Amino acid sequence: MHAFFSALDRLVASASLRIDRPSGSAHPRFPEVVYPIDYGYLEGTGGGDGEGVDVFRGSASGAGIVGIVLTADLTKRDVEVKILLDCSADEIDAVEHLLHERLRLNASLIRRE
Repeated sequence: MHAFFSALDRLVASASLRIDRPSGSAHPRFPEVVYPIDYGYLEGTGGGDGEGVDVFRGSASGAGIVGIVLTADLTKRDVEVKILLDCSADEIDAVEHLLHERLRLNASLIRRE
């Protein structure tokens, strides 16, 4: 798993992060769902949905990649890896709540050791 996270470190370092859903903004398909932290993607990369690799960015500046979330969206019929960047423990909990309880996604968190 160490090699995987090292590869993600290099990917994040080599790409620009574009935040297209700032903390407090509404989800585009579900306006009642609000993002608890910044959400965006790495420009020039490709994720499972054909868009850039997804990133949740928290407020723990300098923490780096603290984990990933694997999601399976049966409605969209897609599987993705979402990077947790600079997230505190509380922010990780908020992302889990967003994905599981609010968006009803099948999601698994893998914390970086």
